[in-house]
Amino acid sequence: MTIASPAPAPFPRPEHRPHVAVADPDPRRRGYERGRRLTPPLHGAIETYDRLFALGGIRPGAVRDDARRALDAVDAFRPVLRAELEGIAEGAGVEPWRIAALNARTEILARSAAVPPGECSTIVRRVRTADGAGTTHVGVQTWDWHIELAASWHTLESAGGAHRYVGLTEHGILAKIGVNSAGLALHFNILGHHDDRVGGVPVHVLAALVLEEAESVAHAREIVRSAPVTSSGSFMLFDPDSAVLLDISPVGVFEARRVGDGTHLRTNHFLTGEPAAREKTWLYQPDSGERFGFLRDRLTRPPGRREPLDERVKEAGPGDELLRQLVTGPGEPPVTCVPDMAAPIGRRWASLATVVLDPASRTARILDGTPAEHRTRPWIRLTA
Repeated sequence: MTIASPAPAPFPRPEHRPHVAVADPDPRRRGYERGRRLTPPLHGAIETYDRLFALGGIRPGAVRDDARRALDAVDAFRPVLRAELEGIAEGAGVEPWRIAALNARTEILARSAAVPPGECSTIVRRVRTADGAGTTHVGVQTWDWHIELAASWHTLESAGGAHRYVGLTEHGILAKIGVNSAGLALHFNILGHHDDRVGGVPVHVLAALVLEEAESVAHAREIVRSAPVTSSGSFMLFDPDSAVLLDISPVGVFEARRVGDGTHLRTNHFLTGEPAAREKTWLYQPDSGERFGFLRDRLTRPPGRREPLDERVKEAGPGDELLRQLVTGPGEPPVTCVPDMAAPIGRRWASLATVVLDPASRTARILDGTPAEHRTRPWIRLTA
């Protein structure tokens, strides 16, 4: 069970959050450096995922076979990405399928019989630029995941491909949430479809490809549509001038509508009809719908009826008014969520990080904590 609270989350975090910066035109060497620098905590992440796979009733042999199939799918689509994954494995001293399993954890967990209690919330909105002369897009997101993995993510700077990119990701996983030097930003939410399976390019690997190669929203959309994907996720893609919210699924890629003028909102259910017809509603409902409705009402409230901006957040940077929208308390849907530490592993959900992306300045601001902890926990600012 998750609870919403404006108080600091009572769970352990590492004293020093790892930051990995790699720059090499050779993807295998980039991967090797990532694996080498994260070796001890990466091994811990592998052990935790082994426990989560087992709790979901997924046998070790099935995990290994699924991981190898995913690695072959990556190789068929972009061999350079397989090289980077194998480089991580070499640097960390593990078999390549182990790193492939981390990157395909979404697809492998689609087999799981366990029911996760919640997931992430994302807002992207067109706002006035600081000088008032024009508009741009900014985005905010909670990254909610198992509390057991609170120490298993790091901030990242990756250079050597077509574009430099920065953001956060889990140990061993190529990418998740970030912005690149071309001014293309990506927020990432998980979805669930009855046809989800291993066999295509894992959605986390696809996120890395978009951040490394895409020079615009239009280009990113082309990359996503070209990928052989057999599982579900949502990419919120935006640059200063345009934004698109994608439902990605085994039955295709579909564009979702805005919830208001210049505003996109995403929780964890499909927003387009075709994939929604075969959605695994038991995965994230009613939690996802409750969070979506709550945030939509906040975001579309007429200006005269909006609550005043919390002075603690005001003017700290682009997107901070949106950041405030993600703060929830008792009796409200758990947009800001902290875990029930008395619950068993697999049912302790938390906002492990909060991310603000500003593609105009090519910056990612990453809070090592929940939105409610924006004053008490450290922010990390990265520029692509």
